[in-house]
Amino acid sequence: MTADPRLADVVVVGAGQAGLAAGYYLRRAGVDFVILDAQQVPGGAWRHAWPSLRLFSPAQYSSLPGRMMPIPADGGYPDAAHVVAYLTDYEQRYRLPIIRPVTVRAVRRAGERLAVETGAGAWQARVVVSATGTWWRPYVPHYPGMRDFRGEQLHTADYPGPEPFHGRRVMVVGGGNSAAQILAELSQVAQTTWATLRSPRLLPDEVDGRALFDLATRRHRAIQAGKNAENIGDLGDIVAVASVREARDRGMLKAEPMFSRITADGVAWADGSTAACDVIVWCTGFRPALAHLAPLRLRAPGGVIGTDGTRALAEPRLHLLGYGDWTGPASATLIGASRTARTAIQEVLAQLATS
Repeated sequence: MTADPRLADVVVVGAGQAGLAAGYYLRRAGVDFVILDAQQVPGGAWRHAWPSLRLFSPAQYSSLPGRMMPIPADGGYPDAAHVVAYLTDYEQRYRLPIIRPVTVRAVRRAGERLAVETGAGAWQARVVVSATGTWWRPYVPHYPGMRDFRGEQLHTADYPGPEPFHGRRVMVVGGGNSAAQILAELSQVAQTTWATLRSPRLLPDEVDGRALFDLATRRHRAIQAGKNAENIGDLGDIVAVASVREARDRGMLKAEPMFSRITADGVAWADGSTAACDVIVWCTGFRPALAHLAPLRLRAPGGVIGTDGTRALAEPRLHLLGYGDWTGPASATLIGASRTARTAIQEVLAQLATS
């Protein structure tokens, strides 16, 4: 016999940074809510990142609401382990009602509520906040010959740090921050080549996540007001954290154009030139992890869900939090998730008051 679904005003899916920020505001408002998290332990995607990954902003600009992130002992930008410790403390400090490990399989319409189906039973909610992020959907573009490559291929999400790559020939693919940071440390232990679709551009040394968030916010407001918006890309693509600056000063941040195909023992360009490699590291980004929302049939042709702020246009009882700029300025960052969550939960509270 199937157990009756449990009821909640709000179900939050995911206990990473965005889910915790939403939980903070829901807890403060006294709402009946639950956070369902698929992970065994706290920390979200940060627990799975490579050890040397660094934030792009100081701790005081990378905090969730109500609790300042402690400054690291070295005074630098926080690394992944520091963020995990902070998120773990955060959810315990505010006694957030997190149930784990619970995998949400589907969200469906159920009359006046949304049904949230999981491997541990079902919930019914007046509002669902989806905060599953992107880490769980790594993206690797297709290139001819990928299956013929005899070496190792891995994505940023699987990168373990530089130790396994000592003395090997490594091709790093991608022109963003992850690629630059990974290349910087691999170039100290391996023979590296960097391939990008366009020439990588470092931001000025004094520009970090604080400035980028402010610019993203101004851009978002300008677009909403129908005004011309500043282009973040005009500044550059890569934040010059300490490891990247060090690699730049060693002359290691020189990129090759993107190759056209992969061979059994390396890559080849359209002009016939080749490069041998033992490993290809795909630093090619992520896509939103939205499979649990498939039964709602909300995706637009581009793959994302149409929103007004964080609220799904075709299903107003659903909010999407932390997936990127389309769900709030810089919402995939700690500071962006915090500020977007505040606005989103204000709207959720208004919905609950009128429904």
